[in-house]
Amino acid sequence: MEILLISGLWLDGTAWDAVIPALEAVGHRPRPVILPGQGDGRSSATLDDQLAAVLAAVDATVDNPLLVAHSAACTLGWLAADARPERVAKLALIGGFPNEDGQPYADFFDMHNGAMPFPGWGPFTGADSADLDKDLRQRIAADAIPVPEQVARGVVRLTDQRRYDVPLVVVCPEFTPEQAREWITAGEAPELARAKHVEYVDIDSGHWPMFTKPAELARLLDLTASRD
Repeated sequence: MEILLISGLWLDGTAWDAVIPALEAVGHRPRPVILPGQGDGRSSATLDDQLAAVLAAVDATVDNPLLVAHSAACTLGWLAADARPERVAKLALIGGFPNEDGQPYADFFDMHNGAMPFPGWGPFTGADSADLDKDLRQRIAADAIPVPEQVARGVVRLTDQRRYDVPLVVVCPEFTPEQAREWITAGEAPELARAKHVEYVDIDSGHWPMFTKPAELARLLDLTASRD
């Protein structure tokens, strides 16, 4: 199956380097999506630019692909499902939930010189980063790419109710499937509450399983891609 991998904040396509070979080994065709402003040097990129890059990747596939989105990019994956509900076979959401129409995309931290730099590990103390050793923390922080302000503060626009028909798999890293269900029932992720086909899978990791558990993440994505 064709699998499109969408990186979360501050990450470029190399975040999936340890996951891609494991997916290829079982016959899939994985490809990271290069997001404008996150790996191509474009500090002026917008949320619309990033969505256009994802949609171009979807449109370039031969068969309907599995979209895989990490963290804040779960909203980007959901925007793609909204724009191409007939072309997205499934959407896997890793460690995040999509925002609603009218909300900012990812306006979480202070901006500096038109971008949102990685804030350091302080905001991610606890389950998010517990499985990251010192070397990995240093590498991720050193490679982190400031997110263009017009991406982080871009407004989410959803228009097609058919997005709720796209099958979803919620991959639960630093939280459990039970917690995810509780949050959705409590109204913390209204878009997922309206989705018609939602599956929850657990992975014993922090927020960045592509770095700490790439083989296990690839196995879960293989199961997702292979399951009707």
